Amino acid sequence: MSKKIELMAPAGGFEALQAALDNGADSIYFGVDQLNMRARATMNFTLGDLEEISKRCSERGVKTYLTLNTIVYDHDLSIVKTVVNRVKETGITAIIASDQAVIGYARSQNVEVHISTQVNVTNIETVKFYSLFADVMVLSRELSLRQVKAICEGVEKENICGPNGKQVEIEVFAHGALCMAVSGKCYLSLHTQNSSANRGACNQNCRKQYKVIDLEDGHELEIDNEYIMSPKDLCTINFLDELIDSGISVLKIEGRGRAPEYVATVIKCYREAIDAVQEGIYTQEKVTDWMARLETVYNRGFWGGYYLGQELGEWTNKSGSSATQKKIYIGKGEHYFPKPKIGQFKLESHSLKIGDKILVTGPTTGAVETEVTSLMADDKQVEEAFKGQEITFPIEHTVRPSDKLYKLVEVQP
Repeated sequence: MSKKIELMAPAGGFEALQAALDNGADSIYFGVDQLNMRARATMNFTLGDLEEISKRCSERGVKTYLTLNTIVYDHDLSIVKTVVNRVKETGITAIIASDQAVIGYARSQNVEVHISTQVNVTNIETVKFYSLFADVMVLSRELSLRQVKAICEGVEKENICGPNGKQVEIEVFAHGALCMAVSGKCYLSLHTQNSSANRGACNQNCRKQYKVIDLEDGHELEIDNEYIMSPKDLCTINFLDELIDSGISVLKIEGRGRAPEYVATVIKCYREAIDAVQEGIYTQEKVTDWMARLETVYNRGFWGGYYLGQELGEWTNKSGSSATQKKIYIGKGEHYFPKPKIGQFKLESHSLKIGDKILVTGPTTGAVETEVTSLMADDKQVEEAFKGQEITFPIEHTVRPSDKLYKLVEVQP
């Protein structure tokens, strides 16, 4: 039997965390307020959340990794120590780090370290060096499958082990946003707005429209696409068998700034795909279905990254998402009747009718998608309910007052 492949999910809040747990993640990575590469994200945990994160995940046998992977200055060192100490106290599995000060202090406290993609690990000698401090290496995103396989074979052949005495594990990104810069090392935002991407404060200059103008004579050069620095999103599900065959141990999904339904859909698809590869039932028919489902949540279009040997990126041709489905907020949870499995909501905007697809999200609920099969409004059986009405309908999952109700609709081309 082939070795188990760890599926790592992103989480920017408890909704996404729960969505990852409910859809088959083996591990979860996340950041706290400071010193992580998504510091600007609207969703970030605090140090006070670590105990709850550790508790929820350990109950499900899921590993937890805290990202501490930005550039670190002298005035940050006290924060680094505070965060690492809290990681140790709360039983978080490991930290993902790139700065030697962070790595050194974590090792001094016997906290497990994983090497971030920010280090740009691209060869076996770098793996050997960092094996003195770390148990897992996240490879640079710019490597081909052939290069990834060579590194994995080198680890196996030379039996390169980390501080825990076990063979070093190789981790790669499998899905999500890609950056025009080498594994995220970008200075555009710093130059234009004094806001450093390498400190987690990227303003995403590369996602904007640009035109090229000759400064000598003012002529504008013709280009096919105004989004000339905005790559499509990475997607490997259509060659996942080859990626797994390269010898990697961990598949990482990007998206700590994404909504819980993104995490739910992507993790569920990749969970099914990994299992299909390992059970020998991975087929083109299944790939087509997974791709269609992945297209329903946030994406900038898909390409296979550099794994298949492309020399240049593939660029998106529009701003924002190319998702085939969008969510519309329509109400909030009020009560759940567990015996008949009926959820009660307050409809705050728009309407809802039988046959509509819905999404319910919440810190404990995660992300639950279902279809309205019957509907009551103000205690009467109806075909459609409207803004301001109290509604109830069958739903398998518990509804809580903290839950939000959305209607899912197709995006018109």
